[in-house]
Amino acid sequence: MKAAFIETTGSPDVIRYGDLPQPVPQAGEVLVRVGAVAVNPIDLYIRAGTVAMPLPKPFVVGCDLAGTIEQLGPNASRFKVGDRVWGSNQGLLGRQGTFAEYACVGEDWLYPTPAGVDDKTTAAVALVGITAHLGLFRDGQLKTGETVFVNGGTGGVGAMVVQMAKASGAKVITTVGSTDKAKQCQQWGADCVLHYKSDDITARVREFTRGQGVNVWYETQREPDFLRTVDLMAQRGRIIIMAGRQAQPVFPVGPFYVKGLSLHGFAMFNATATEQRRCAEDIHRWLAAGQLKPAIGRTFPLAQTAAAHQLLEENTLGKAGTLTGKVVLTP
Repeated sequence: MKAAFIETTGSPDVIRYGDLPQPVPQAGEVLVRVGAVAVNPIDLYIRAGTVAMPLPKPFVVGCDLAGTIEQLGPNASRFKVGDRVWGSNQGLLGRQGTFAEYACVGEDWLYPTPAGVDDKTTAAVALVGITAHLGLFRDGQLKTGETVFVNGGTGGVGAMVVQMAKASGAKVITTVGSTDKAKQCQQWGADCVLHYKSDDITARVREFTRGQGVNVWYETQREPDFLRTVDLMAQRGRIIIMAGRQAQPVFPVGPFYVKGLSLHGFAMFNATATEQRRCAEDIHRWLAAGQLKPAIGRTFPLAQTAAAHQLLEENTLGKAGTLTGKVVLTP
């Protein structure tokens, strides 16, 4: 089979595209014929070696996938041959990745694809959707009628936060960097869209919340400004962080505890299969109802995985501003 893989960590040009043996499903696994995959920042960090993970050799890159089940391994019983599925959390913690024509995946990490939803859509939703859901609902305990703030409403995770919060009956404040991105967030239902380059974010948030503050602050930035965040939080608000491995920001301890706030940090890949399946159940329902629509910025053939990594790296780490939405690849 054709696959995008690495023999050693490094820059995007260490990615090779060529033939590898087709995998055989082991106990509890299924063989998926891959229809689409998506690139995430964690893929860049693993490929570069900046996030240390045990890697099979050769290591097929990638976490997300969507496709069709071709074969069941021993004791696999949740699906049948021909079922369309999607999933994430591959290429992590020693598991083989997904950027190949076929992938063997433990059935606990796969979820049914709703009728009428294509593979590119579910691949684009996978990791970012589960990440957004974990932060909003498992950790943030978001309730109907509460107010959510998220930086970067058209980013991979940010776009999911906006749409999931609206689907659950919350009010959403988000930031964007352009008029086109503002229109996109408004189409998704965001209640207050702010331009981070020109708007007074603090004043506008206070105005929108009528001085009551934000209930759930979903921070996607790598360098969070906790002085501003804590100041804008409501009593007993919840702050979610899931980025910024090297960040060591100033933290206002006194205002934080006087407001009774809580701070939740998490890495999606540490969530259990059961926790992630709970997320997938809501994602399935919202996808089927048309309430969750990922923005796909670029689509590449699998043979151009190195170029896809380069593009995402330029925008994630280099802030090039040449990409809005997910990067998706198809075999």
